[in-house]
Amino acid sequence: MTELVEYHQKLAEALQERQQWLEKSELPKLKEELRTFHAAFSALFSLFLKRRILNEDPYKQDVKVADIEVPDASPFPETERVAKLSIRLAQFDNQLDFLVNFYQISLDSLSVEKIKRILGLVKYIDWVRFIADNHASSNTSGMVELISQARQGADSLTGNIINQALADLYRTTGAILGYLKEAADYNRETYKRDLREKVTGVMQPAEAAQTAQIKKRFGALMPGRPFYADLVAEVIREDYSKDGEKFRALVLKKLAVPDTKVKTTKPQISFKAILIEGILCIGSAGSILAEIAPKVAENADLLENRRKNFYEKLKHLLQQMLNKEPEPVIYEVEYFDSLRAVKVKENVNLNHLKNTMDQKIRLLQSISSRGIGLAKLEAMEEAQILGILERNIQEVQSLHKTLSALDDFFKAAVDREDRSKVKGIKPELGSMKNAITNANHKRYEYSAQKEEEEQFKRLGIGSGA
Repeated sequence: MTELVEYHQKLAEALQERQQWLEKSELPKLKEELRTFHAAFSALFSLFLKRRILNEDPYKQDVKVADIEVPDASPFPETERVAKLSIRLAQFDNQLDFLVNFYQISLDSLSVEKIKRILGLVKYIDWVRFIADNHASSNTSGMVELISQARQGADSLTGNIINQALADLYRTTGAILGYLKEAADYNRETYKRDLREKVTGVMQPAEAAQTAQIKKRFGALMPGRPFYADLVAEVIREDYSKDGEKFRALVLKKLAVPDTKVKTTKPQISFKAILIEGILCIGSAGSILAEIAPKVAENADLLENRRKNFYEKLKHLLQQMLNKEPEPVIYEVEYFDSLRAVKVKENVNLNHLKNTMDQKIRLLQSISSRGIGLAKLEAMEEAQILGILERNIQEVQSLHKTLSALDDFFKAAVDREDRSKVKGIKPELGSMKNAITNANHKRYEYSAQKEEEEQFKRLGIGSGA
């Protein structure tokens, strides 16, 4: 029995070291592989929608995902392929978005059930055997047909997007399965450790060596935990069989953390990835501007309707009937210039501002898309991406300044009795400010990392040293 006590101590130490290694090394890699997996799928999904191969699900944005669930994978007739895949792939994209951006991946969250669900998502379409002729899964065969349609008449850029996405999905599937297996193996051994501490450890050896006896005591000693007969059999084999020493050694060997101390190289920093994250940050301002635009229009209508007399309204109506350009609406707003520490007045042309916002909304939503927009960015050089990031930060900052001043102007310009009708945009302006701050943080991070690399080069030290 002394051998068992010593083994259980070694097992506890090995599990603790394994836990630290998984959390610090392997789970961050799993998260990144899942992010790449989602980006690759989103590139394909966006392409299908853009080319009208699939129908846009009108309820996709309204769905609030609360937990990991594998969408329907039941067979469907070929006549329903477009309808079924339009809904299923929209749900699949929502699930991947939740998994990557909202689900906290940790050893505590990766229970047996959660791992099964993540596996279900990763294997929802068979990316590994994607080019095979026959697929048992309707989802996979349907996806093969969608890819075939997308390639028809496609330009070289579209073809490259498809090829890169399929390559990423193939590669990341294998990597994700590997990381999930590591987490599952750890879960198995922690379950067996708990079984020893709470059940077999309080039983007589003769009883603890029998599955039936363990099962009798299990419900009372480990309430709420599932009974896994195969893991119980492993505990009996390792602790009470004649070959137990051999099996225990195999467990410790499997749990041993790989020796990485000999590696002195510093992992390469993906400067391009930092810039793209910055663009995704500033790109979030696109949806915010889309919420602000109708409020600005309503406030302008409220103010102008109060200002115009009967003849001005009649003149405006005639201009519309004759398709003449309306006279420009100019507002004089005021804002504080923090650089010069003075108040500055600015004339805002309402029509020009509206056009500028419309263009910026379309652009930001395009470059921040984790689909085709992301694929195009990744194909660019660092200098190009940096230029796009800096330009958009500057332009969004300018819009933020103008819109903030315009918000104050509307509240002050309307009559007192109409002030409650003015649509305030302070929350949206706060969100815009956060987007600018986050994007600037990524820009500064990029500059600092590049400067560090240059210093290493000047000192004759490789960046990976």
